[in-house]
Amino acid sequence: MPAFIRIAWKVVFDAVWHFSEDDGWAMASHVALSTLLAIFPFLIFGTALGSFLGADQFATTAVHFIFDTWPESIAKPISDEVVQVLTIPRGGLLTISVLAAAYFASNGVEALRISLNRAYRVAESRAWYKTRIASLAFVLAGVLVLAIVSILLVAVPLAIRYASTYVPWFDNLLAWIDSWSLVGVFIMLTTGLIVSHLWLPDGRRKILDVLPGIILTLIAWSIGAYVFASYLATFANYVSTYAGLASIMIALVFLYIVGAIFIIGAEINAAIMKYKVKRMVIRHIRGMKDEDKPVETVDAPQVPDVPGKNAL
Repeated sequence: MPAFIRIAWKVVFDAVWHFSEDDGWAMASHVALSTLLAIFPFLIFGTALGSFLGADQFATTAVHFIFDTWPESIAKPISDEVVQVLTIPRGGLLTISVLAAAYFASNGVEALRISLNRAYRVAESRAWYKTRIASLAFVLAGVLVLAIVSILLVAVPLAIRYASTYVPWFDNLLAWIDSWSLVGVFIMLTTGLIVSHLWLPDGRRKILDVLPGIILTLIAWSIGAYVFASYLATFANYVSTYAGLASIMIALVFLYIVGAIFIIGAEINAAIMKYKVKRMVIRHIRGMKDEDKPVETVDAPQVPDVPGKNAL
């Protein structure tokens, strides 16, 4: 068996084994439920803060960035409900309901942090209030990023349309920006995964340490979304089973798949780092053994006596 395949098998086996032994399936359900419960509070808080910052299109932008990567059969029922919720006027930014929404939105971040700590096999050393403040900071940072993006999505096309009256080829630039919207979602999703893996769990990791799991997560997410959407279109009939709760149950199952893949990606990173450390230790031990070996002396070759040599 080639060395690469043997190493890959060891890494995957270690990751899947640890995922199963450390209640990975239960953590995936925790992530799924917490994420679903955090989506509405996050968007409510973000809409209030976005309106305060002048980003009136925050709700539309956030809905697109969150749900455009989901299969349409899963995203449409949830996004329709989200839009209805966000159209309800709020009393202002600093209200109890909006602040409570920010707190409940941070629960989703906390679920990700706990699952990543387990996947990377580290114990949380920070105080609970520090991790909660960090989770709230992640929520606020996400809202600010989406608010800036929503402002740019409104301001940049308007500026390009105005400039196109003087520079006609700017129309092509506007069409190019519109066609790359999905790429923008992919870039933001990748950036979010990198930030989550680097700074949410305890300990320190480098970007190269987390890239393999992130790449695997993105690929598996794409395949999983396609397979689950095909399953819904071909076999599943959730309406007959769950009636009016069908859309919620579909979203939960989909988020459960997404959560499991997310955790396995972190498990892959942890297994790779473990294998690297193990190899370094083995090489170090071998090096110490080689140093402890006695140096063998090589005897000089015996020169035979030549008759008459001493006489000379």
